Amino acid sequence: MAEVPCEKIDATERVPPLGPLVAEPSPRYSCRLPTDSKSYKKMAKRKFFKMHGLGNDYIYFDCLDETISNPEEISRRLSGRHFGIGGDGIVLIEPSQSADYRMRMYNADGSEAEMCGNAIRCVGKYLFEAGITKAKTVSIETGAGVLGLTLNQIGREVDSVGVDMGEPVLEGAKIPVASAAEQVVNEPFEIDGQLLRVTCVSMGNPHAVVFVDSITDGLVLGTGPLLERHEFFPNRVNAEFVQVLSRKEIRMRVWERGSGETMACGTGACAAAVAGVLNHLTDRDVRVHLTGGDLDIEWAEDNHVYMTGPATFVFEGEVDL
Repeated sequence: MAEVPCEKIDATERVPPLGPLVAEPSPRYSCRLPTDSKSYKKMAKRKFFKMHGLGNDYIYFDCLDETISNPEEISRRLSGRHFGIGGDGIVLIEPSQSADYRMRMYNADGSEAEMCGNAIRCVGKYLFEAGITKAKTVSIETGAGVLGLTLNQIGREVDSVGVDMGEPVLEGAKIPVASAAEQVVNEPFEIDGQLLRVTCVSMGNPHAVVFVDSITDGLVLGTGPLLERHEFFPNRVNAEFVQVLSRKEIRMRVWERGSGETMACGTGACAAAVAGVLNHLTDRDVRVHLTGGDLDIEWAEDNHVYMTGPATFVFEGEVDL
């Protein structure tokens, strides 16, 4: 097989500088297949941005001017960490009729999710640092409704993002769960021969929170996927395993619907904070320690949940779609 020629190019020749998101141009390599190769299929290239919130990483596409027609397939193909770009899914940033911008997200398995707290912080960072907005507050349309972001800036960079996550949904039928109970709080739940106590909350997407003395791989990697697909949860569920450290601090690991274990889950952290209050285990403002870092969560007196945490740019590039 003939060797594919590669040439070293300057990043600035292919990708315009993106403000503080890119500290300085770095060398890139462009591999071009021979034009006479019969196996070569010309595909449309699109710029992407890899970002993460506490290690919960997604591949972001700016779709404000040009849409993507097959996001489910693209998310499955690109999310693979060995044969793709790698990530927990993809996020599309689109125009909105009801807010400043719209965010759509797809899990690694191609399923569309209503909302992601870590992803929405990254969207806010991108919009500001790419020069698309100069506002310190922006509204984002999501599958969970329109949410407000506060961009906490240091100079031209967004250091952290505060998100008004809205009101938690506690009614069983609206989460949804297969139960006639008005709320599912500390409910006995038998699965795989073990008895858990589950509290169910929706933050625009469904969560099952389990408080435990110790968070183990057996719980997260074994029980997590069983909870996700249990018939009690018609739309599947995100499973959070939570250890209470004090009235002000909890530790959490999460098995996310459609993605498996992730390093952080913003909506899950919010659900865990709400569940802590419902079970009289924590105060209304807590710090949530996740595998990828910490989030500050407050279930305020106005019944809204407020989340504050970082957003981090990793790299940008182009990919064949």
